[in-house]
Amino acid sequence: MTETIPKFNGMSLTSKIMLGMVGGLVLGAILNMTGSASLNAWLVDGIFYMIGTAFVNGLKMLVVPLVVFSLICGVLGIGDIRVLGRVGGKSFVLYILTTAIAIATAILLGLLIGPGEGFVMEGVDTSGVTAAEAPSVWQVFANIVPSNPVAALATGDMLQIIFYVIVVGIAALMLGEQSEGFAKACEYMNDLMMKVVSIVMAFAPYGVFCLIARAFAKEGIDLFIPVLAYVVTLTGALLLHLFVTLMLILRLVSGLNPLTFITKIRPAQIFAFSTASSNATIPVTYRCTTQRMGVDNSVASFTVPFGATINMDGTAIMQGVATVFLANVYGVDLGMSGYLTVIAMAVLASIGTAGVPGVGLVMLTMVLTQVGLPIEGIALILGVDRLMDMIRTAVNITGDAVVTTIVAKSEGKLDHAVYDDPDAGIGTDDLEIDEAAEARLAELARHSH
Repeated sequence: MTETIPKFNGMSLTSKIMLGMVGGLVLGAILNMTGSASLNAWLVDGIFYMIGTAFVNGLKMLVVPLVVFSLICGVLGIGDIRVLGRVGGKSFVLYILTTAIAIATAILLGLLIGPGEGFVMEGVDTSGVTAAEAPSVWQVFANIVPSNPVAALATGDMLQIIFYVIVVGIAALMLGEQSEGFAKACEYMNDLMMKVVSIVMAFAPYGVFCLIARAFAKEGIDLFIPVLAYVVTLTGALLLHLFVTLMLILRLVSGLNPLTFITKIRPAQIFAFSTASSNATIPVTYRCTTQRMGVDNSVASFTVPFGATINMDGTAIMQGVATVFLANVYGVDLGMSGYLTVIAMAVLASIGTAGVPGVGLVMLTMVLTQVGLPIEGIALILGVDRLMDMIRTAVNITGDAVVTTIVAKSEGKLDHAVYDDPDAGIGTDDLEIDEAAEARLAELARHSH
């Protein structure tokens, strides 16, 4: 018996995801105001938690195999080790530059608005807040080389995985014709993983709905009132960086239309907002850049996972605003040297920190320790951090996509016809299967009986 292939006609998958996000926000806020303890235990901590966590785990399940096979295909597709080095060098410089600009902008905006001035610290629970040890620059770069590649793959250490896979790809290039079978196998596995991505994304509207509903049911909006100035300053800095700084960089460096870019990166931003994890959003960011924007796989397979690991513009902005906020709360004048230290520490910490939910607070303890501010102050922003984390993760992956597009344009690896086509990749985004694919599936079904 031949199974019917489901299609998403009418409303696009992206529209359904946005609908799920808005619906989750409304329901979560209502549950926070009216929900009983028993209802929350069954619905919020039960069903919403189960579906939301399963969806995020499904995305994370894709990350390592997708990065491994797409990156190997990318290295083999480049075919020239010197070009690979050039792509890596460009992306590294741009990622570090955008992170430095992000935190500098955040500090300037924080100093102008002055969040935390006149704040009264009453009833703040500072228990359980411990400082993280700041890594040295030598330690950060030494840890890029994995002592056990299998362990790096098992734990999802992206920098070590990227390093190891690039070495394997270079070795395959050096073997020449002997690597043809290996290259074809990797291409097949890459195509296979993209299909698995499509399967997982079919459940996206429900996963996003549950994630957003649970977050707002747990946190509510009352938590924003005591630290409203911090929330407003941080949100403003994040949106300024996303819609102004990054788009100006895209326009000035590549000459591409920022409005087209914003439209096409929207699905990845929604996923990043709902999961609060740059790593979990890698498959979606990769699809947006390659299929919607026309970036060649040889560039995107390297720059997207690389950016999800070292590019943390949104997280850096949070550290800048939080530092100004806590300095005002404690009445500490950090001065120019203190804020320069914050910029340097945030950039360094972003290189060696994983793109997972809540990592920004770990990085913040490093920064506060370095400039002599009490880490207990983090307790003041703990309540609103989850929702702020969702916004800054969307900024993080937008920066990844901007750098990916710029590097692809500079290397002649950007299909302008795809980038300028508003409908490019929409069929894939909606999980539609073409007639040829349907015919092949029907043929396989007939042969199976």
